[in-house]
Amino acid sequence: MPDSMHRLEGNEHHVVDAALDAARRRVEADLRGELPLGDPKTPAELDALAGATITPDGLGAGEALRLWTEVLEPSCLSVDHHGFLAFVPQAPSEFAVLGDVLVSASSVYAGSWLEGSGAVWAENQVIRWLAQLAGMPEGAGGVFAPGGTYGNLSAIVAARESAVGRSSFDAERVRQDGWAIVCGEHAHSSVAQMARVTGCQSVAVEGERLDGRNLAEVLERDDLRGRVAAVVATAGSTNLGRVDRLGEIADVCEEQDLWFHVDGAYGLAGIVAPSVASRFAGLGRCDSFIVDPHKWLFAPFDSCAVVYREPLVARAAHSQKAGYLDVLTEGAEAGDWNPADFQVGLSRRARGVPLWFALASHGTSDFTAAVERTIATARIAADLVNAHPRLELLEEPELSVVAFTRPGWEQADYDRWSDSLREQGEAFVVPSKHDGEPILRMAFINPRTTADHVRAILDTL
Repeated sequence: MPDSMHRLEGNEHHVVDAALDAARRRVEADLRGELPLGDPKTPAELDALAGATITPDGLGAGEALRLWTEVLEPSCLSVDHHGFLAFVPQAPSEFAVLGDVLVSASSVYAGSWLEGSGAVWAENQVIRWLAQLAGMPEGAGGVFAPGGTYGNLSAIVAARESAVGRSSFDAERVRQDGWAIVCGEHAHSSVAQMARVTGCQSVAVEGERLDGRNLAEVLERDDLRGRVAAVVATAGSTNLGRVDRLGEIADVCEEQDLWFHVDGAYGLAGIVAPSVASRFAGLGRCDSFIVDPHKWLFAPFDSCAVVYREPLVARAAHSQKAGYLDVLTEGAEAGDWNPADFQVGLSRRARGVPLWFALASHGTSDFTAAVERTIATARIAADLVNAHPRLELLEEPELSVVAFTRPGWEQADYDRWSDSLREQGEAFVVPSKHDGEPILRMAFINPRTTADHVRAILDTL
């Protein structure tokens, strides 16, 4: 049977053009502010609208494209819509999207220098920029992983392997009770998840923020002595945007010879903004940090920059050995950089290239301006909440998350309001919880979200 998958036949050339046109129209709608929010469907509704799509003979590329553009993509929420303020939104720049298209079309394997040196070089330019902003030493380096969970996991695996050689390590304690990871109580859920994956105990320190005092108190616990693999600080908590006291934590970690990791998946992009950069003082003293470009650095899904102070420690933990890999390891030239040596996983896409393409196209000043714009919008939103007769601000925003309540409302009231706002196609703002009580929060990541958009949302309350 002839292979028809790897050649274009008939009108399929036109389908390629139509698909690229559909992508272009989507980007242009975003630029014009005409992007629909999206309308999620139930499985039964999608079954009825799309029917059977995986068949022996196929539907044809034209019909598959029609189903995507007319049925499936409109059934997804547009995370880059100006009214998408739930969770942590996304706002990829048009050049970052273009860079992603180029990566997809190029079939680059970016796990090794031998196979993807050009792409890896570009990614390393971005890693170096982030490391410099963080105040890391010249030799710092890292990799772009699939997302914050994988980034945290990669760093903690390196931390656990490094801990064996540290003065704080107690082999008998570890054999008896296992490794522990210490973090603040507002750490991202992925920290507890990667603790489970690595077989570590996750220890949460009570307090609004992790700082030197509450960290030192917990580390004095007898059951933790000699078995702490890492301390994880948060640089911009997802729920409220709080930044732990990084300098104080660094003091404690240096004194007790502990690996210091900073989870900045959302908030650490703030280091590009002079108005909030001082909140990250002490960051340059950590052993590793992560930041997700697909959040506040305007890149498409999915990417997480993992940066290590001493990359060779991470390589010792992650480098895979096999006969078929010898050409990449034993045959490596000086200066070769195999990204797979610094993360969990061997196969990898060049996830950092879309951000490199946007940085190279726009320049870093545009990134600073865009982040500052979202911070300014968050502060305006906080002022609007304070002036609203029915709302109460939970706390002044530290970065770009604004949290507030409507006194007198219960969970069901928040849910009804959120559902109504989404069903009308106006915005997506979902309730969260703080100290066990329901709240509303808006995360400002998209520079196209304006004060007028915020006023329109608050007016519905």
